[in-house]
Amino acid sequence: MASRGRRGGASACEDKPRRDERAEQQAPAPPGPVLPPLPPVDYGVFMQGLVQAMQTQAHTQAALQAQLEAQTMSTAASVDVKDK
Repeated sequence: MASRGRRGGASACEDKPRRDERAEQQAPAPPGPVLPPLPPVDYGVFMQGLVQAMQTQAHTQAALQAQLEAQTMSTAASVDVKDK
């Protein structure tokens, strides 16, 4: 008859020292005072700030892109004038 036990033939008694070794290997708790829990986050305010920052970034990027295109156009126009 097949035995109904653990694979590998190890008995539960043989596993006990392994559990003790694992407990010894865990990192000790960090020294110092225990901090109180953080206050709850108002995600609505957080999202409003995030949206505002993204809009500001988009406006800044569009303005810089327009400025770069204007400089490119003026540089190209001055090159055309010099060639004539």
